[in-house]
Amino acid sequence: MIWGNLMHLSFNMWCDWDNPEGRELYVNAKPDLRFDPPLWDELLDRMSKAGINLVVIDLGDGVKYKSHPEIAVNGAWTRKRLRDELAKLRKFGLEPIPKMNFSTTHDTWLGPYARCVSSDAYYAVVRDVIAEAIELFDKPRFFHLGMDEETAGHQRNHEYVVIRQHDLWWRDFYFYVEQVEKAGVRPWIWSDYVWEHADLFFEKMPKSVVQSNWYYGDKFGPDINYVKAYHDLAEHGYDQIPTGSNWSHAENFERTVEYCAKNIPPERLLGFLQTSWKPTIDPCRQRHLEAIEQVGRAKAGLA
Repeated sequence: MIWGNLMHLSFNMWCDWDNPEGRELYVNAKPDLRFDPPLWDELLDRMSKAGINLVVIDLGDGVKYKSHPEIAVNGAWTRKRLRDELAKLRKFGLEPIPKMNFSTTHDTWLGPYARCVSSDAYYAVVRDVIAEAIELFDKPRFFHLGMDEETAGHQRNHEYVVIRQHDLWWRDFYFYVEQVEKAGVRPWIWSDYVWEHADLFFEKMPKSVVQSNWYYGDKFGPDINYVKAYHDLAEHGYDQIPTGSNWSHAENFERTVEYCAKNIPPERLLGFLQTSWKPTIDPCRQRHLEAIEQVGRAKAGLA
């Protein structure tokens, strides 16, 4: 059973310009790495002690890729630093999984290439960075591709808006999946596309892709569209890693585990993922610690 936690090396994934008015703190893209190593080390220890066994690392522009060093922010990790940190995770019993979000709502980390989506130049860069991440992680079990929230509403604060629709979204998605699967790694995505396009999703989504439907509320039931997706994915035979968060409700993760353990067939329930959606910096320390504690309680409650 996977007990996972999402951690951020890069946090350049929401807004492509510095517009703090009315926005959640830390949302805007910045030219420097936002990452505190002492906190990272503390959280690795806390995660291991809480029974977490898998860490999804949002890489973004936080690595100086050999193939495309121009993507990196100031202070990005070298390839050697990344490898050393991955070795540290494994010593803590934590399985590291790479994440690069290719949703156009969350691809600010791609720098100039975020403004040439679906072009030959874009495909070349995507191919290179996926292959390099897989190599650096020594062929991980999964590769998280993101792919959430690609809508006009979610880009209302962006200066530059890109929304793929219809077959273009699927063609690009299949391209990402191909890059991951040809390396013998299993793709993993956020599942919210299914909320508004269920028929198309179930017609076109490969069963090989691991699904993380996410819901951060405190009430659960199939009458809630976001929760209904857990049932629909189960009915259609997809492997799932349901995702909770302490973004808005401290009790969400434990209730997610309780609900999904009862409503998803065990052979399709690979585990659970916790998400605090905060950068790995000291002002967010308490939120991270609470998220880890919530996983520990949920795991104990399911035992």
